[in-house]
Amino acid sequence: MTDSPDTVTLYGIRNCDTCRRAWKWIEEQGIDYRFHDLRRDGIDAERIDAWCDHLDTDTLINRRGQTWRRLSSEDRERDEAGLRALLAEEPTLIKRPVIETPDGGVYVGWNETVQKVLSQWYG
Repeated sequence: MTDSPDTVTLYGIRNCDTCRRAWKWIEEQGIDYRFHDLRRDGIDAERIDAWCDHLDTDTLINRRGQTWRRLSSEDRERDEAGLRALLAEEPTLIKRPVIETPDGGVYVGWNETVQKVLSQWYG
């Protein structure tokens, strides 16, 4: 798992079942990837802003998780800039996995569409 110009970056949490399924599939395909643990390594506001150039903030927020449920109503009702800041403050709010491809693509979640994109890129 060395970084190269063709390295995929998978952002997630080690104990997340969806992230595990994603990196297992990626490894089985022989795709070079790097895992970024959101809980351990955090995430900076610049990266979130870059993701939001491709996706809306709603796509990035995991509203089903414990972190969202623990938030105050004020935090839940933040404006766009406030929600982006909240994602940086509470990286476990980010829907997982987030996958960055070397061509600048950003994908959230793990499904057949993401697998197809990765297969086309590396197939």
